[in-house]
Amino acid sequence: MSGPVSWEPHRDTRRRVLASLTKCAERGDVVVTTLEAVLVVLAGVLAGGINTVVGSGTLITFPVLLAVGFPPVTANVSNSLGLVPGSFSGAIGYRRELVGQGPRVKRLLPASLLGGVLGAVLLIKLPEDAFAAIVPVLIAIALVLVVLQPWLNRKLAERERHEHGGVALWVGVFLAGIYGGYFGAAQGVLVMGLMGVLMSEHIQRMNALKNVLTAFVNLIAGVLFIFIADVAWDAVLLLALGSVVGGQIGAKVGRRLPPVVLRAVIVLVGAVAIVQILTR
Repeated sequence: MSGPVSWEPHRDTRRRVLASLTKCAERGDVVVTTLEAVLVVLAGVLAGGINTVVGSGTLITFPVLLAVGFPPVTANVSNSLGLVPGSFSGAIGYRRELVGQGPRVKRLLPASLLGGVLGAVLLIKLPEDAFAAIVPVLIAIALVLVVLQPWLNRKLAERERHEHGGVALWVGVFLAGIYGGYFGAAQGVLVMGLMGVLMSEHIQRMNALKNVLTAFVNLIAGVLFIFIADVAWDAVLLLALGSVVGGQIGAKVGRRLPPVVLRAVIVLVGAVAIVQILTR
């Protein structure tokens, strides 16, 4: 007659499995279920649309990736890469509003690229708290600029403003690029606030320019992340699929919004961004 069954081998097996899963999580090698994959794609659709209209789509996708089980830095890196196709999709959707803005793109794009590179390096080198403390302040300032834009435009009407925003806008776009390369949520709000005060242009055309600049920030940061950080490529692919669709939807919806409504959407999304960042 056989003796009592020993559960030690089963315990050892369970310990080995748990240890393996822990190591995978630390590396970012998370196994995504079908339901989780669907949720990530849907989050990508929403983020792609929101980014095209105003920005802050990261506030949807980043928490979803965390909930799926990706470590924070891996989630942030993969999120930046995954939303790149959606950013360009939105920019293409706004191509009519980009007509005649080639000189502005050529002037401001280097600022975005340089800022994106620096922000990506900071993400890897610095602790999150070192930069996150100032993020709500930056977003709040941008929201104030967006709200006051019509009044400021009237006050500054008699002053001659540079066609491309001048040095002040270049520096502002550079700083926004640093933030975008580091985290990115509400980067579009920052850029829209700066352009609204420093350029004399219709808000829809500014939004089109914003889409191009933020798309390249995500792209340059994403390229760097491939070489210096852990990337969850399954998450990147799922987000990319969703964000491309969302970018096209966002362009169609955003173009139809009157300036007052678009400004209200920017303020609402920016306020939500502040709350989420302060409470996460």
